[in-house]
Amino acid sequence: MQVVKIKDEHIKLGQLIKFAGLVDNGVEAKYAIQNSLVLVNGQIDTRRGKKIVPGDIVKYKDEEIKVEANDN
Repeated sequence: MQVVKIKDEHIKLGQLIKFAGLVDNGVEAKYAIQNSLVLVNGQIDTRRGKKIVPGDIVKYKDEEIKVEANDN
């Protein structure tokens, strides 16, 4: 499981999977999310702008991301 630390209170789902390197660009993120390929905390979420907060777990294909707060 990959851990991604964010500095803000939240990050949008599309931005997160791009930032984590699970997709190459925003268009690929959009299609992955719209086609129900991304799980947030075990549930399909088709909202690219879904706010992901520390503690959330996002899964795409065989990759899992745990989001944590950057304490700096």
